[in-house]
Amino acid sequence: MRNDAGINGDAQRIEQIAWMLFLKIYDEKENDWEFNEDDYKSFIPENCRWRNWAHDEGDGEALTAEALLDFVNNTLFPTLKSLEVSPTTPMRSAIVRATFEDANQYMKDGVLLRQVINVIDELDLSSYEESHAFGEIYETILKEMQSAGTAGEFYTPRALTDFMAEIIHPQIGEKMADLACGTGGFLTSWLKVLDTKVNTAEDREKYSQSIYGIEKKQFPYMLCVTNMLLHNIESPEVNHGNSLTKDVLNYTDDDRFDVILMNPPYGGNEKNDVKRHFPSDLAASETADLFMVVIMYRLAKNGRAAVILPDGFLFGTDGPKKAIKEKLLREFNLHTIIRLPGSIFAPYTSIATNILFFDNKKAEGAQTGFSTKETWFYRMDMPEGYKHFSKTKPMKSEHCQPIRDWWNNRQEIIDEETGDEKSRCFTAQQLVDLQYNLDQCKFPKDEEEVLRPEELLQQYHEKRAALDAKIDQTLSEIQQILEIDL
Repeated sequence: MRNDAGINGDAQRIEQIAWMLFLKIYDEKENDWEFNEDDYKSFIPENCRWRNWAHDEGDGEALTAEALLDFVNNTLFPTLKSLEVSPTTPMRSAIVRATFEDANQYMKDGVLLRQVINVIDELDLSSYEESHAFGEIYETILKEMQSAGTAGEFYTPRALTDFMAEIIHPQIGEKMADLACGTGGFLTSWLKVLDTKVNTAEDREKYSQSIYGIEKKQFPYMLCVTNMLLHNIESPEVNHGNSLTKDVLNYTDDDRFDVILMNPPYGGNEKNDVKRHFPSDLAASETADLFMVVIMYRLAKNGRAAVILPDGFLFGTDGPKKAIKEKLLREFNLHTIIRLPGSIFAPYTSIATNILFFDNKKAEGAQTGFSTKETWFYRMDMPEGYKHFSKTKPMKSEHCQPIRDWWNNRQEIIDEETGDEKSRCFTAQQLVDLQYNLDQCKFPKDEEEVLRPEELLQQYHEKRAALDAKIDQTLSEIQQILEIDL
C-alpha cells in the first residue's frame, strides 16, 4: 500500500484494509448461515459478494488493474452504499449498508489493489486456530492506531477495558452498552469475561445478545462491526449514530441497560442544537459532561456503570458540571473513583483521566437526600520502573493488580514521607461541603523529568508519527472536498 499514490498515512492504510476485511469476514459468516439455514439469501447482490469478485482461482480470470478499480469504484461501493434498509431488516444485514455508508476506497493502482485483496483472501477464517490467531492480529492493528493521529481516540488500552469489565462482574442475561463504542474495546472485554460464565446453549444465546454499541464516526464503526463478527457475534447490535442527538427525557425502560462501560469522547464542545436535547440545568458544553447525563438517563434501575472521564469533570465548578455531579451523588451511588496516570492514552493525548464506578440505586445507610453514602478515591501510581506509559512500555493487566488488591480490602493510604493521600473515603455530605470538588487524592506535582536519550527519541518519534498521520488525514479531507486528483 505504501507504493500506492492514493494512500497517505497509516490511518488511511488501516481504513483501506478494514472494508476489505469486513467483506472477507462477512463472506465467511455467510458460509455458516448458508450451511445452517435452508432458505438463506444474501443481502449483498451476487456480483458484489466477496467470493464472486475478490477470490482469485489462479486461472487468470480474476479482476485486476483498471477493470478491478472500475468495478470497486463504480459498482461495489455505490451498490453497498445504497442497499435498501428498513426497520424490519435484520441487524446482520443492516450492518452491511451502515459499514459502507461513509467508507472510502483510496487505492489508485489496480494491480496493487489485487495484491492486497489476494493476501486478505488467503486467510482461512473457517479454521479455529487461524481465526483465533487473526483475532490477535486484528487487536494489534487496533492498538497500532493509537499513534495514527486522530484514529487514536478510538482505542482504550485493553488492560484498562479488561480490568473495568472484570470489576463490573458481568452476569448472563444482562445487557451492556457502550454509547460511544469506537472500535469495540469495551464490548470485547465484556464478552471475554462473560464467556467464562457460559454453560448452556441458552447461556450462549443470551451471551450473543448481551451487547449494544453506538458509534458516531464511520471508520471506527466499521472496525467495531468487524471486531464483533470476529468474536462470533453474528448479529451485532452496533449502530452508526450519535448518542447525543436524542432528547434524554424521552428514554423509556426499554432504552436502558443493566451495565454501561465506556470512555466517552472528551475535549470537544457541542453546539446548541445538541445541547437542546438536555434539561437546561444539565446542558453542558463539554462532550464528556453530556455523555455523563446520557449515561445517567440510560442506566437501568440497580444498573452498574464504569466510565472514564477527564480531570476537568472532577474539579469543574461551572453550573451544568456542578449540577451533573450533584445529580450523580443524590440519585446514584458513586462509590469509587480511580485516579489514572496521565500517560495511559499516550501518544494520542496526555490528558489525565479517572474511572468513575457508580450504581443506579441507593447505598445502604445513605443519608436522606442522597443515594451515595460514601465515595472512595484511589490513586493508581505508575508501576515501579516506569516513568510513563508509551508504545514500547504500554499499560499491562498486572499494573491494575494493586487496585484489585485494594478493591476488596479498602483502607485509607497516606504516603508517610510526603503526607500525600493515595486513598481516602469521603461521605456524600463532605463532597457537597467541598462544592462537589471530586479532585481528591491527586497526583503529586512531578519534578521536570529528564529522560534517557533513547526514551526521548522514542517519545519524539511517537509524537511525530501522530502529527504526520493527523496532517495526512487533514490534507486528504481537503483534497476530497476540492475534488483534486493527485
